[in-house]
Amino acid sequence: MNDQLSKIDHLAIIVENIEESVKYYSTKFNCEVKHKDATWAMLKFDNINLALVTKDEHPNHFAIVDRSIVKEKNIQYHRDGIGYIYETDPNGNFIELLDQES
Repeated sequence: MNDQLSKIDHLAIIVENIEESVKYYSTKFNCEVKHKDATWAMLKFDNINLALVTKDEHPNHFAIVDRSIVKEKNIQYHRDGIGYIYETDPNGNFIELLDQES
């Protein structure tokens, strides 16, 4: 990490039904749907993104942009080409490190 403050890119919550959840959040809170498929969706709010995920696809987590992970051997890539690594904090919470903003 560098000397700049880190940026939280998104929070991710597990939902039972992506379509139903997207409709609820986008209608009730007037957010932009950046991506949606059967297993996850990304919603853009004014100050943060919210990922809606199915339990078999991703854990509940929050994501922090950390461009230094591009040097890591265990980096993986999402369908949109964004590199990521999951780790846990001392309390077992999942943190997704991203090589760029989503």
